[in-house]
Amino acid sequence: MIPARPDVEPVETAPPVLFTVVKGNPAPEELAALAAVVLSMGSAETAEPAKPSVRHWVRRQQLQLAPQPGPGAWKRSRG
Repeated sequence: MIPARPDVEPVETAPPVLFTVVKGNPAPEELAALAAVVLSMGSAETAEPAKPSVRHWVRRQQLQLAPQPGPGAWKRSRG
């Protein structure tokens, strides 16, 4: 652990600015509602597409559901 130096004051970092009010005088409740909406919009993460597992393909082979040529084969090829 590093001992605190008496001649150096700790530096306080300001939180990042989310938005600024350019015109008008909104109430604190209005600013809180706006902040909630803005924060909820930015936190969405994209989900990765689901990949079929090995078990899925083994099961298809056991049930003889492997794609076979013929009419409508393109419908069965998806799995």
